[in-house]
Amino acid sequence: MVELRTGVGMTARLDSPSSSRLHYAILTILDTIFSAIVAAPAVVGYWRGTWGLSDAYLYPGDPVLSSLISVGIGFTGLFIFSVIQNILNDLLHPDKHRLSYYVGSRLYTAVFGFCCVNAWRGAWQALDLYTELIPSTVFATTAVSLLALAIMRAIRNVSAPPFSLGLDSCPGYFEVQTMFRVNNTRDWSLYLLDCAFSVCVVGTLVVFVWRGVWILFDIYLLPEDREHSALGSLAIGYIIVIITFSLQPLMRYVCARLEGLARLIAADICLLLSFLGTVNVWRGIWNLLDLWLLPNNLVLSCWITHVGCFVFLVLLNCSNSILVRGVYIDAEEEEGKCVIFPCHYLRLFFKIEREKKEAARRRNLLTESKDFASCTDGTGKDAENGALLQNNTPTSIIPGNPESLV
Repeated sequence: MVELRTGVGMTARLDSPSSSRLHYAILTILDTIFSAIVAAPAVVGYWRGTWGLSDAYLYPGDPVLSSLISVGIGFTGLFIFSVIQNILNDLLHPDKHRLSYYVGSRLYTAVFGFCCVNAWRGAWQALDLYTELIPSTVFATTAVSLLALAIMRAIRNVSAPPFSLGLDSCPGYFEVQTMFRVNNTRDWSLYLLDCAFSVCVVGTLVVFVWRGVWILFDIYLLPEDREHSALGSLAIGYIIVIITFSLQPLMRYVCARLEGLARLIAADICLLLSFLGTVNVWRGIWNLLDLWLLPNNLVLSCWITHVGCFVFLVLLNCSNSILVRGVYIDAEEEEGKCVIFPCHYLRLFFKIEREKKEAARRRNLLTESKDFASCTDGTGKDAENGALLQNNTPTSIIPGNPESLV
């Protein structure tokens, strides 16, 4: 659901042989707890608030028109942000003006997040309006959508917090991966088609898969008691989250030794297991917020979670976790990295701090070496000058006639 680029290649840099295994293991556990307990609920709160506000303000009396407006706002916005990503990357850069970059990038995240929620809301409600909410129909639409994603090797795009975390870091802040990786500097027509396919086709299939699994739990998990159903989802979700994170080293070992279709199937099984946990965590938190946070004033409740959760994520430097952007291919990383969930927060922080200290140490060594070289050069010149002075002492010319000295 959110970008997975953060984890691609990062594990190799963080998990270096020189680092302490115990220290790295502790940071990994803390990152997992942070993603599951802190970041994920905040992301769910933002989505729930934005979705609820759209329900309240976008023609609530006309569900068809409301859905169409959400589709228009959402998919148009996502398409535009995909097309102009390089322009934004050149225009808003901290090396040019740090304040404008910070303000512009957070405004970008806020607008992009609003478009993401509306794209999902529009597609979700459109399917609700034009299909029956019975188990067979829901299962059929979900299975077909999941099969299409599997054929395109795009199942990993259903991932979301707590199994992915998008940090607000400068490199690639505005980058949006497309399905076919078309270079926009060569052929703009193909690039526009690539963006449209990535946003409209892959994005819609992901929404349909999420909707189907969510509704199936609505149907079968204590449908007569919404509160206990939400608590049950929350418990199931976090149990699956714990199991999936615990299996991650084993799955990494297995995928590193598999190739081809077997490796792809193993990676997809791991992704689907994490997806079941993610949907249940989201469903549990979402419904509990509806039931417990100002249930008699849902509009105010949605405003609180919309604004509060976004500000909270900005302060944590991970507001990009609310975004659904980019298309990523299953098992495209080498060896077992395809099943490593990108939840690097504290690990990245300590890595940056180590790099800063290492850079400072190298600068100090370079300064000391320059000072030593200058001192050495000075001593050498003095010695050379001394030798020249000794060799340049005036010599007496003894004339051939000694009487001339008188």
